[in-house]
Amino acid sequence: MKEEKNYSEIKEFVVNKGIALFGVCNIEKLKEKFHPSIREVAESLPYGISIGYRLSDSVLSTIKGAPTLIYKHHYKTVNWILDQVAEQVSNFIQSKGKNAVAIPASQTVDWEYQIGHLPHSLIGRECGLGWIGRSGLLVNPDYGAKVRYATILTDFPLKLDKPISDGGCNDCKKCIEVCPALAITESGYDKGKCISKLREFSKLKGIGVYICGVCVSVCGGRYGS
Repeated sequence: MKEEKNYSEIKEFVVNKGIALFGVCNIEKLKEKFHPSIREVAESLPYGISIGYRLSDSVLSTIKGAPTLIYKHHYKTVNWILDQVAEQVSNFIQSKGKNAVAIPASQTVDWEYQIGHLPHSLIGRECGLGWIGRSGLLVNPDYGAKVRYATILTDFPLKLDKPISDGGCNDCKKCIEVCPALAITESGYDKGKCISKLREFSKLKGIGVYICGVCVSVCGGRYGS
């Protein structure tokens, strides 16, 4: 089937670019969560391709309660790599006579609420790449939350993946224990508290951006540490 051929061709391409995770889903039921600025262009694009780049365990190990300069650089570099690969996938699809839009890994369009064009985590969940953890992040069975994601919206015919049916953090509470904002609890994730701490961290010497990484650094998924 052409859907399977197209899927395999794109997956092989991104894996060769260092992408660790790849999945495809139908995004119709998620479009209401997209930022208004992209809803019109997304209207005729039924598929979402989620690509994930694994973060460095060594870099994450430098985070002790607050973001570090090496983590900031790593974070920005990984986002750049994801954006480059997403654009290349979009260009490939266009060369096949279909439409595609690459959604940046980390571009804020609503600064007050720290919202991007769309929730990459929800796209990834529908693509079977993980479940939404206590921290509100996408947790992959193998890599935990130690992955950054980008999304490509398209009308290119593709085989669809299925969400993970048995995902869950179970008894793990590592992110709750280390969250410097006390934003992660067993009763839910408080985004307001998280944003407040990000704002505080952004004022640290050399940081200048809204990053943390504390909960990410301890989340190794079902099989990780």
